Amino acid sequence: MHQLIHLLFEVAAFIVGYWYYNRSRGKQGDTIPDEKRVWIIIGAAAGALIGSRVLGALEDPSKLAWDLKALFIALNNRTIVGGLLGGLIGVEVTKLLNGVKQRSGDLFVFPIILGMIIGRIGCLLAGLEDNTYGIETDLPWGIDLGDGIDRHPTNLYEIVWLGIIWLALIGIERRWKLKPGARFQIFMVLYLEFRFAIEFIKPAEPVFFGLTAIQIAAELGVIYYWKVWTEPKSLLLQPRMDTDEHG
Repeated sequence: MHQLIHLLFEVAAFIVGYWYYNRSRGKQGDTIPDEKRVWIIIGAAAGALIGSRVLGALEDPSKLAWDLKALFIALNNRTIVGGLLGGLIGVEVTKLLNGVKQRSGDLFVFPIILGMIIGRIGCLLAGLEDNTYGIETDLPWGIDLGDGIDRHPTNLYEIVWLGIIWLALIGIERRWKLKPGARFQIFMVLYLEFRFAIEFIKPAEPVFFGLTAIQIAAELGVIYYWKVWTEPKSLLLQPRMDTDEHG
C-alpha cells in the first residue's frame, strides 16, 4: 500500500511539474525554439533517469555485485541529487549536439521545486519503505514511521527548505534582474548544500572519508557552480523595482 501511495505521488509530481512548466513558459516566454526545447527536455529526462539510478546504486556499495540480479536491485534505488546532476549533464550534452548556447534551466526551477515538494510528501507517507527517513531523535517533532522509533522527519525538513528556496528566489528576483541561468544555479547550490547537510542525520553508509555518495556528488555539483558562492554579484544584472509572478 505504501509503495502504491509513493508511486501515485511520484506520478503526480511529474504531471503537476510539467503543467507548471508549460504555464510558466507561456507567461514568461522562451528564447529557445520549440523543437530544440523538446530535445532539451528529452535530454534532461534521460540524464535524470540514469543519474538518479546510478547514484542511488552507489548509496549502498555493499549491495553492489557483478551479477544481474544484484545490479538490478541496486539500480532500482533512486535519488533526487543524482536526477538533478544527471539531468544537468543530459541537458548540456543535448545543447551541444543541437547547437544551443542559451541558458535553458531557469524555466525548470519552480516546476522542479513544486514537483519535488509533491514527491517528498509521497516519500513521507511511504514511511520506512522509502529509505528517505532520518535517524533517531529525542526532539519533540520526531516521527514514528511504524517501528516504534522517533526519527528526524527529513522529508518535512526538505519540504520546508524547498519552500524557503522558492521564496528566496522570488525575493531576489523582485529586487534584482538576474543573468540567464542564474536562477537555476542558485537553486542547485542551495539545494545541494542542504542535501549535503541533511545526510548527516540519515542512516546512510559512508563511502569515502566518512561521506556518503550523495554528499560527494552534492559537493561536486556545488564546485561546478563555484561562482554562485564565490562571486554572487556576477549573477546580477541590475536592481529593479518591478515584480515577477511565480505563483
